[in-house]
Amino acid sequence: MNPNDIEKSLLAHSENGKHVSPILPEDIKNYLIDIDGTICDDIPNEEPERMLTAELYPDALVTLNKWFDEGHVIYFFTSRTEAHREVTEAWLKIHGFKYHGIIFGKPRGGNYHWIDNHLVQATRYRGKFTELIEKEVTVQVFDDGHHD
Repeated sequence: MNPNDIEKSLLAHSENGKHVSPILPEDIKNYLIDIDGTICDDIPNEEPERMLTAELYPDALVTLNKWFDEGHVIYFFTSRTEAHREVTEAWLKIHGFKYHGIIFGKPRGGNYHWIDNHLVQATRYRGKFTELIEKEVTVQVFDDGHHD
C-alpha cells in the first residue's frame, strides 16, 4: 500500500452529526515502530557513525514486512534527528524493510504516555517480535464517567 492508497482507504467519520478526522478500516493497523533497540542495536544519536552498521534484529524484519504485505501501515517513529535521515534510510534499504515513512524527532527518554482522540495500543518491545496476543493489563485513563 503506497501513501495514496492509505489516503484512499480512510473512511469518513462523524460524531454528533459533524465530520471529524477520518479513520482506517478496522482490519488495517497503523504501526508506529521505534528503530534503536527495537529493530536493531540501540545506537544513541551522539554516535551516528555506528548507525549504518547496527546489527539487525531478523525477527523484526520478517514481522514488519509481513504486516506491510498484509496491507497495514508501517511508519518508523524514532528519536533520531533529521540529520540522521540519510543513514537511517540507507540502513533500512540495505536490510530490505518495507515501510511507508519515518517520523524523526520522537522525544528521548522513554516513559511515554500518548494521549490521542483515537484508540492507541502500546506494545513494549522486549527482545523478540512475535505474533501479537491479547493480554489484560492495567492502564491509566482519563475519568470520563464511562466504565468500559
